Amino acid sequence: MPAEDEDLVRRTAALARLSITDEEAARLAPQFARILEHFQVLSAADLGDAEDEGAAPLRDVLRRDEPRPCLSQDEALANAPARDGEFYAVPKTVGGEG
Repeated sequence: MPAEDEDLVRRTAALARLSITDEEAARLAPQFARILEHFQVLSAADLGDAEDEGAAPLRDVLRRDEPRPCLSQDEALANAPARDGEFYAVPKTVGGEG
């Protein structure tokens, strides 16, 4: 296995903020090389005059920023699993029991 392949695996792992051992780099290098070969095949594909048919045309959708009536408190809390007066009641998620 060329040392460049293992070095590429180490650099890629560093970019992903992963720490890998030399053994892992050696084991992953052949797999990584095969993956990159697939991308090279795709890059070499002749697409001719093919157009990007999958992307929707981009355009800004603008509307006037006008005030509208908001929900009443009862409407806003209608689907709350539990209420505590005028507020949603939810289980405590940080800081243990409470």
